[in-house]
Amino acid sequence: METYYEDDTVQLYLGDMREILPALNLRASLIVADPPYAETSLAWDRWPDGWLQTAATTAPSLWCFGGLRMFMARAPEFTEAGWHLSHDTVGKDVDAVWEKHNASGPNRDRFRRIHEQAGHFYLGQWRDLYREPQRITTGVIERGRVINNGTKSISHRGEYTQNGWTDDGTRLMTSVLTVRSMHRRGAIHPTEKPVELLAPLIRYACPPGGLVLDPFAGSGSTLDAARQTGRRAIGIEAHEPYAEAAARRLGTLVLPLEGGAA
Repeated sequence: METYYEDDTVQLYLGDMREILPALNLRASLIVADPPYAETSLAWDRWPDGWLQTAATTAPSLWCFGGLRMFMARAPEFTEAGWHLSHDTVGKDVDAVWEKHNASGPNRDRFRRIHEQAGHFYLGQWRDLYREPQRITTGVIERGRVINNGTKSISHRGEYTQNGWTDDGTRLMTSVLTVRSMHRRGAIHPTEKPVELLAPLIRYACPPGGLVLDPFAGSGSTLDAARQTGRRAIGIEAHEPYAEAAARRLGTLVLPLEGGAA
């Protein structure tokens, strides 16, 4: 297989992921996918039947962007391919909501849509997955202070939990990620995701130096985010105009993102 673009950390292929992935015979740590939802008349917006089965041969962990309508309609396909939604089991509440700065959609008879969802799916045993909870700096100088040490309470799941914890000046990143969309930011693709949105998802589910796969590379934003966070990346894009634009983007030198908040 010939690469469309390649550097020390990133490879981009042109073609159908269902044909290219089996030929590559690779093993990745994480898949980040923003598949076509088949909800518009745009030429590229066609659901690629079987892609979830192909993806399941490549990595045990998957972040998939999509709306609730898509996830509900395609739920049997996720299940058939062996993917478990992280929400399925008590304690595995892993998903993210992207809050944009601008609303989208022409409808006037409902709430203005200002968000997208990213669901986390996995194969095998949850305990075997790489997971690095993301934390942000609070700016509150309380490091080292022990809070509510020794007290117990009953959680919403009916379990006794220890409330005591030591403040280290950070908090868990929330599941709502507020990041400006690429609208008026020089977007390459109509559904392009910002690097600042993708970075914490990649850090959470892929170890440093690990391999991230994007089977619908589009603008190359996942590949860009992966290399900026110290991961390797492979992308596949079916449409050459987007592959060409992504290659130009990836050929530009960028500085690494710092850890923590994106």
